[in-house]
Amino acid sequence: MNGPAGAAAPAGRGAAGGDLDWDRAVELIHEAAEICLACHVAPDGDALGSMLALGRALRALGKRCLASFGEPFGVPAILRFLPGQEILVEPARMPDAPELMISLDAAGQARLGSLAGAAGRAGALIVVDHHASNTGFGGVRLVDPDAAATAVLVEELIRRLGVPLDRDMAQGLYAGLASDTGSFRYPCTTPEVHDLAGRLLTAGVRPDAVSRELWDRAPFGYLQVLAGALGRARLERDAAGGRGLVWTTIARADRDARGVHYDQLEGVIDQLRRTDEAEVAVVCKENDRGEWYVSTRSKGSVDVGRACVALGGGGHRTAAAFTMGGEPACIIDRLRAALRVPGEPDD
Repeated sequence: MNGPAGAAAPAGRGAAGGDLDWDRAVELIHEAAEICLACHVAPDGDALGSMLALGRALRALGKRCLASFGEPFGVPAILRFLPGQEILVEPARMPDAPELMISLDAAGQARLGSLAGAAGRAGALIVVDHHASNTGFGGVRLVDPDAAATAVLVEELIRRLGVPLDRDMAQGLYAGLASDTGSFRYPCTTPEVHDLAGRLLTAGVRPDAVSRELWDRAPFGYLQVLAGALGRARLERDAAGGRGLVWTTIARADRDARGVHYDQLEGVIDQLRRTDEAEVAVVCKENDRGEWYVSTRSKGSVDVGRACVALGGGGHRTAAAFTMGGEPACIIDRLRAALRVPGEPDD
């Protein structure tokens, strides 16, 4: 990569200990006339919510602002309620070499998909992220693996920019915070997380409305797809160091038969992770390109992030994912091996 956008993080300031160059980020934003925002492909609530909230704050500062994500370009159905989507453009309409680009919730430049090249050619690239698996890309980094969500960092950035939170900004940030804390159920939920949630509610967010959009609505066909996925679920008590693995698959044909879109399958893993006998839950979902997106969840004692990084993906200790071609059974074989506790003998 060329230019400041491709500069590696300074030695000793990797993601493991946090990398927060707030002053330089604020300076670059105030100096720029146009700012391009990009989040990771197939955005979730944290990626899209954080990006739209930041976009609204930048426009409040009088900045020209465009936002996008790599193909396939289309806002997931469960996130279409988020305000601020008028700044979204197809990735082909983004500048080839932006004056300033801000990457949100992407652990590596490759996660920007077709916008990775523009990120590398940007005059400056600010990376805002909370993944422990962050690769260290970008010239200016706001990376903190201890943050519960990228939304936490974006809220701090907006505050440092001197922009008061309005209801639309708060809505996007709350969607991000609620998504990445599992509706405040995951271990990353701290007193500080609840403090932030309280500030967002004070700004006008209705938590019941956000929760309904994210978790409490689905087409009838989803229930039929879910029933099939649960019927195929397999429990392996001896996997994951004897802590147990439960997994299932959802092929493209399964959802096509019921008229269910790929992006409506996010909640399936939350049903599997309820299994008492399994520490790790996994759902293999076939996308429209015939690849398998493998979502993993851990209750805490197994590091699924480490396993997913080994298989080309990324994420956190308790929630991570990777994409792979091939047959699901073979993919699970590879994941099972990656989940072995260090020092555990091979089967």
